[in-house]
Amino acid sequence: MREKILFITPPYHAGVVEVAGRWVPLYFVYLAGAARAAGLEPVVYDAMTKGVGHKEIEEKIRQVKPRYVATSAITCTSPDALEVLETAKRVSTGITTLLGGVHPTFMYEEIFHLSTHVDFVVLGEGEKTLAELIAVLAGKGDPFEVKGLAYKKDGRVVKTPTRAFMDSSELDALPKAWNVLDWEDYHYFIIPGSRLGAIDTSRGCDKDCTFCSQRKFWRQDWRARSPESLIKDIETQKKDYGVNVILLTDDYPTKDRRRWERFLELLIERALGVYLLMETRVEDILRDRDILPKYRDAGIIHIYVGTERTDQKTLDLIKKGIKVEEAKEALKLLDEVGIITETSMILGLPHETEKTIESTLKLAVEYNPDFCHFLAIAPWPYADMYEEIKDRVRVFDYRRYNLIDPIVEPFEMSLEAIDRAIVECYRRFYMNKLRELSTMTDEFKREYILEAMRRIMTSSFIVDKIGGLGKIPEEVERDLAVLKNSGKKAAVGGWHGN
Repeated sequence: MREKILFITPPYHAGVVEVAGRWVPLYFVYLAGAARAAGLEPVVYDAMTKGVGHKEIEEKIRQVKPRYVATSAITCTSPDALEVLETAKRVSTGITTLLGGVHPTFMYEEIFHLSTHVDFVVLGEGEKTLAELIAVLAGKGDPFEVKGLAYKKDGRVVKTPTRAFMDSSELDALPKAWNVLDWEDYHYFIIPGSRLGAIDTSRGCDKDCTFCSQRKFWRQDWRARSPESLIKDIETQKKDYGVNVILLTDDYPTKDRRRWERFLELLIERALGVYLLMETRVEDILRDRDILPKYRDAGIIHIYVGTERTDQKTLDLIKKGIKVEEAKEALKLLDEVGIITETSMILGLPHETEKTIESTLKLAVEYNPDFCHFLAIAPWPYADMYEEIKDRVRVFDYRRYNLIDPIVEPFEMSLEAIDRAIVECYRRFYMNKLRELSTMTDEFKREYILEAMRRIMTSSFIVDKIGGLGKIPEEVERDLAVLKNSGKKAAVGGWHGN
C-alpha cells in the first residue's frame, strides 16, 4: 500500500472571493500530480470550499492516515494554514508537514518563529521540489540536497539554494491529478447549473506593480504553456468532469499575442461549449482591439482588468504602468464586443482623503465597468511598497489582510472612515449600475450582471461590514431590499454553451 499525502486548503473565509463561485485549487492538482509520480497516493481536502473547520480537518486526517500533510498560504490564510499543520502533528507526530505558497516563500523565518509544527517550507514553484523531497526523505537522505526548501536544523533555519523555474516545455509536461477533486463542489454561481474548472496558461508576470505579490513570487519572470496543451486540459475537464465554465488562473495570459491568438483560434475551431473567465492588462486589450471579436467567439465572457485607481498620481506611485485614459478605453472596447468587464479600486493609501475617495468613485462610475470592487490596501510584509507605508500600518493580525478590512491608516482618515467609505462606494456604484440595467438589451449580459450584483451587495462581507459599523441606514436597507428582490426569476435560456 502506497503512503498518502493529504493536501488541505486552509478553512479561511473573507467573503469577497467566494461571492461568485467555488474555485478549483489548481495548485493542488499540480502538486498531487507530482506526488503521484513520486510514488505517493494523493488526497485533496478542500476545506475552504466545503465550508468546514479545523474539527472536520482533524477528522479527515485521522481517517486518511497520511504520511504527509501539506497546505498552502497567502498572507490572510497563513494563521489557519499553521493551525492545519498543528492539527496534523497533534494527530500524529510521525506526519511530515509541508507548507508552500506566496506568504511562506518570503516569510519562512517568521513561519518557523511562529510555529514548531512546520517541518518544511517549499519556496516558490513547488512541483519539482516536492517530488525531490519525497525521494530524499524516503531514502533517508539530506534535505539540503533539495533546492527550494527551508527547514530547521539544530535550532536554526536552513534555506537551500534557490530552484530555477521550469521552462515552457516542462510546464506543458507536468502531470495533473484532476481526479483528486470532488468536482461536484465547484460551481460558478452567476451561471445556474454550471460546473467550474480552471487552467493556468502561463506562470509569472514581468511588470513592476509595487503592491503585487505575484510579480515578486515569480521574480518578474514569465513563461507560457503551448495553446495545444491548454486545449487538452479544457477538453479533459469538459469530457471527464462536465465542466462548462473555465477560470484562467494566471495574471497575464495575453503577453505573447501570437501565442494568445493561436489559443483563441483553437477554441473557436474546437467549439468546446465552455465559457472562459480571465484577467489581463489594459495595454493588451488596446493592442488586441482588432481581434477582440475572437475573444468573445472563443467563449471569453468576463475579463478582469486591473485599473487599481482612477487618478494618475496613484497609478504612478504603485507603478501600474498605464494611463487613466487607456484604462477607460480598454473597458469601452470590451463592452463593445459584449464581454463583461470587471475592475477594482484600491482605497486607503496614506495620502487618502474623503475628497480622493469621492473622486475615485466618480471616475469609477465614469469608467463604467460592469463590476467594480473597492478594496482596502493590504500591506503584504514582503511587497516592495511595504517600506513606504509601514509607519501607517495599524493592524497586525494577518487574517485581516484580505483586501476587505482596512489595515493602513491614512494621515487624514481613520480606519473606521475607510471602512465606511468602502461600503458607500459599493452601494453607490451598484445602485447606479442597477438603473443602467433597465435599458440594457443584451439579455445574457443583463441577467448575468444582475445576479452577480445581487450576490455582491447582499453577501455576508458587505452586510456584516455594514452591521459592524452600527445601525444600517434606511437608504442602505432599501437598496439591499431592491437587489434581494431583483432578478429572482432570471431568464437563463441562453446561458449554456457559446
